[in-house]
Amino acid sequence: MSLDVHQPALIGVDWGTSSFRAFLIDSDANVLDSKETDQGVLNIDRCGFLNVLEHHINGWLEMTPMPVIISGMATSRNGWIETPYVSCPAGVEVLASNLTRHIVPSGLEVHLVSGLTTRNDGAPDVMRGEEVQIAGLLADGIRDGMVIMPGTHSKWVTLADGVIRNFATFMTGEIFSAIRTQTILGRLMSDGPASAESFKLGVEQSKRCGTELLHTLFSVRTLTLFDEMAKDKTPDYLSGLLIGAEIQGAILLLGDPKRVWLVGRRSLLSRYQQALQALGIESIRAGENIAALGHHAIARATGLVS
Repeated sequence: MSLDVHQPALIGVDWGTSSFRAFLIDSDANVLDSKETDQGVLNIDRCGFLNVLEHHINGWLEMTPMPVIISGMATSRNGWIETPYVSCPAGVEVLASNLTRHIVPSGLEVHLVSGLTTRNDGAPDVMRGEEVQIAGLLADGIRDGMVIMPGTHSKWVTLADGVIRNFATFMTGEIFSAIRTQTILGRLMSDGPASAESFKLGVEQSKRCGTELLHTLFSVRTLTLFDEMAKDKTPDYLSGLLIGAEIQGAILLLGDPKRVWLVGRRSLLSRYQQALQALGIESIRAGENIAALGHHAIARATGLVS
């Protein structure tokens, strides 16, 4: 996109656990340029955050002064500057009114987005970074329904009247990795081509097992012991079991959605779409650059861009 036609108005930074993404955004929320690296929170020490930030955005700031908004795990206790959590329900205006202002030694002013918190079954739940992507969906006109954000720690979010009402975290990706690499089940697995059939079988089995997942997981081992499943098919079967269990658990906790929106990496979205379809739930993928759209919506709500 030409910078001659669209003038930069905002820099949005989505700084997660494993990656750093920066967006150069104009006043109409178009992304003019972007940068992405693996310099996530886990890959740099606290003293290196400012150096990484300035390295990637100073070239943009030399074109014209503009506000900078940062979201994600960089604002966590293990990140650069910790910001407090804001309780649900919360919409774009609430996120905008709770920005934390910080001035770095060079004089650059940055605005950090607070994460969100809620409570389910008496225990707290939290998110950092996903709330900005949800703000992007809200700005895109999606005001009601369910949103799934697959990942190491998947988020299920309920929207109503243009605000985030509730959400729940599922450690599906991390549990899959732990089982795959650290348990006896993983010892009987091997790598191989993706098996949609085995994945679907796992999803369907998860629906039948209900609350008996801890028992059903053992079938990952026994199916191979009795030569009823090849070792290179079991990783997809395990994935189907866990994602299916996640979906069942989310429905019990947050309600049965007729349709959901999916936000995240394409490879994971395809897998979740397949699982949802097997369980009779319609899903729609969100558009690109949702995080940047959320940064813009928050900046506009707080008056940082017009």
